[in-house]
Amino acid sequence: MKLRNLFVVVLAMLMVGMASTASAHGPRVRFGVHFGGPVWGPVWGPGWYPSPYYYPPQVIVVPPPQPQIYIEQQQDAAPDSGQQYWYFCKSSQSYYPYVKECPGGWQKILPQPEK
Repeated sequence: MKLRNLFVVVLAMLMVGMASTASAHGPRVRFGVHFGGPVWGPVWGPGWYPSPYYYPPQVIVVPPPQPQIYIEQQQDAAPDSGQQYWYFCKSSQSYYPYVKECPGGWQKILPQPEK
């Protein structure tokens, strides 16, 4: 019995030593039992999957930006107001704003500097 145990331990140590060197160097030989035979044609079952379909990449076209448009606004002409003309009333012989109402109508006069 002791001899048998010693033989098993030595055999296990040899196998461990050979496994490390065999896997690191040289060809590998495997022994085993296989069931079945060669299979030709499509394989049906849980081990077969169809090849995946890959969609082509999506093409994104970005149009170039439109150039900026600058719109220059025209300066509005100053409306006819009391700033450009003086208004004279002939009937009272005076100017607006000193006289608020003129029964004969206002007369536009260009401003003149004082003399």
